Amino acid sequence: MTSKTTPEQPLPVRTVLQMVGGWIGKLGTVWVEGQITELTARGGTVFLTLRDPVANVSARVTCPRGVYEATVPRPVDGARVVMHLKPDFWVNKGSFAFTALEMRPVGVGELLARLERLRQLLASEGLFKVDRKRRLPFLPGVVGLVCGRDSAAERDVLENARRRWPAVRFKVENVAVQGPYAVTEVTEALRKLDADGEVEVIVVARGGGSLEDLLPFSDESLVRAVAACRTPVVSAIGHEQDNPLLDMVADVRASTPTDAAKKVVPDVGEQLTLVRQLRDRGRRVAGGWLDRELSWLAAVRSRPALADPVREIERRAEQAEQLRDRARRSLGASLDRAEDSLGHLRARLVALSPAATLERGYAIVQRPDGEVVRRAADVAPGDELTVRFPDDRVSVRRDSAT
Repeated sequence: MTSKTTPEQPLPVRTVLQMVGGWIGKLGTVWVEGQITELTARGGTVFLTLRDPVANVSARVTCPRGVYEATVPRPVDGARVVMHLKPDFWVNKGSFAFTALEMRPVGVGELLARLERLRQLLASEGLFKVDRKRRLPFLPGVVGLVCGRDSAAERDVLENARRRWPAVRFKVENVAVQGPYAVTEVTEALRKLDADGEVEVIVVARGGGSLEDLLPFSDESLVRAVAACRTPVVSAIGHEQDNPLLDMVADVRASTPTDAAKKVVPDVGEQLTLVRQLRDRGRRVAGGWLDRELSWLAAVRSRPALADPVREIERRAEQAEQLRDRARRSLGASLDRAEDSLGHLRARLVALSPAATLERGYAIVQRPDGEVVRRAADVAPGDELTVRFPDDRVSVRRDSAT
């Protein structure tokens, strides 16, 4: 088309638009899934916008009223549908839109089946593992809150958190929590709060709703965005029975927005009570220990060695004196016995001594070598002998055999 035109030979607008319309008319029909928004009816035609459930992309659709009313249940804003569409181009206005030939609502069963397949996929990648979940800070300085504007969930979180800990600070990001813009806005708010260095924990809160209303919180891109956050995330979506995929990937799941406030900040009254209990327990423990030590010290001081140390010395001195006197008596008795024995031995020795015999008038005859002469026959004539008396001795010689 462009090869046949020049600045000198341009094509009229009508010709170009007719060519575009002819090209679009050759595309044929296509089945498309999306979410209905901006639904209006005028006369025999229903006008709506079919929005991509993930990306910020949409297209205008015109639907004959008969096709719309033949759909059971009849779709409303926010409903998921599958439409058989034919692309149309209006040459007069140069506008493009789809014409609906058939419309089928996406049933709850099919939605649940899709969610289950997505859940299994994300679980196989480890996004739901317990060991990757982080603990919440005990007392966060700043809490990030992602919720709907002026919503009950926002009031529940703020009021209950401040009632529990009045000093807590919040950074609130108001976003769409249902509809075609919810996924994009919630994801962007998460990334903004995660990049804020002051925010220590992020709460994503929304009140209850139908399965279709809560579908944005099971969106794959949002779930992956939560898994990629460096800041701990608390999911508080719907009520206890609601269980979007965001609950499974978040670090902490709260059953309700009120429960999220209880999990994020401690109760100042409970903490003061706990501090008081711990303080009293510490006092009891320390008091019991002191009482035991004082009792032990009193028992030690009451012992005789410490109660009257001089008395113990005196007792030991008396024992030493008794032992000394006993030793003296024992030694004296031993000496007396030895002296008596010695006297007896001396008397016996004196009685048996030759000198005593000499004192009684006897004399001892000895040869010069000291041998005692016991018989006269043993003395030959001319032998020199010594006669010993008690006080002196005399030398003699035998002259004859007589």
